Amino acid sequence: MADNKTKATGISPAAFIAGIDHPTRRADAETLDALFRDISGWQPRMWGPTIIGYGAYHYTYDSGREGDMCATGFSPRKANLSLYIMPGYQDFGHILDRLGKHKLGKACLYINKLADVDIDVVAEIIQAGLDDLGTRWPVKPS
Repeated sequence: MADNKTKATGISPAAFIAGIDHPTRRADAETLDALFRDISGWQPRMWGPTIIGYGAYHYTYDSGREGDMCATGFSPRKANLSLYIMPGYQDFGHILDRLGKHKLGKACLYINKLADVDIDVVAEIIQAGLDDLGTRWPVKPS
């Protein structure tokens, strides 16, 4: 079985955020970093070259595939902000209905900019994701 491509790195999350060219994207990343820290109580760690993650968990699927991933986090990509809520948003429709402009992936929430959404609902989604993940896998702080 192939190793996971996304792994924790030694890159500084603060330096990564400071290096974001677009001022709105950088400001949104700073706001999200503070929000994720506040909700999780954990320090950020880079996962791969662009994901700022908080906490970690080890998973083993029924298929036998296993690995480690951040418990939650985000990536300030050029096209949008990607929020990672593991293992996904299956049961969060009632919260997402109040969020504002967004798109969904399997375990990603895509937001163009924070001004498009209700930041209190973003906080609620982060907490709900961590609570849900904790019922499935043991989560470790970072």
